[in-house]
Amino acid sequence: MFPFVNVNVNFTDRSRTMPFTRIAVREGKPAAYRAALVDGVHRALMHTFNVPEDDIFMVVTEHAAENFVYGRHYLDIERSDDLVMIQITANNTRTLEQKRALYRAITDNLAQQPGVRQQDVFISLVEVLKENWSFGNGLAQYAV
Repeated sequence: MFPFVNVNVNFTDRSRTMPFTRIAVREGKPAAYRAALVDGVHRALMHTFNVPEDDIFMVVTEHAAENFVYGRHYLDIERSDDLVMIQITANNTRTLEQKRALYRAITDNLAQQPGVRQQDVFISLVEVLKENWSFGNGLAQYAV
C-alpha cells in the first residue's frame, strides 16, 4: 500500500501528470478494503498514465445508502451495492489507447484486490488544462 506522505515535486518538470482521484463507496467498508482500492487505482495510473509513485492525491469517501445513488441496470450492466465510483481528474494529454488501458487496469486490479466485480467499477475521467492546478501557495505551478 502507498503511504500518505508529503513529497517534493519538481515543478519545472512539465511532464508530471498529477491526477487527483476521488473514490466513493457505500459506508461500512473496512480500512483494508479502502486501502486496496487506493492501491489498485494508483498502480493502474502508474502503469498506464506513467504517474510517478510519489504522485498520489486521492480521497476515499463513504456514503450512506440513501446518498449513494446509481443506475443499477444502466447500459445493461448489473451493478450491486458494492459499486465503486472513481473520478480521476488529470491533464488532457492522454490518448484513447491510454484511457482504455487505464480503465482495464483499474478494473483488473480491483477485481484481484479487494475483489470488486468488474460490473461494479464505474470510472469517470475528467480532463483539464495544466494551468487548472494549484499545488499550494496560491500558484499555478504548471501554467506555461
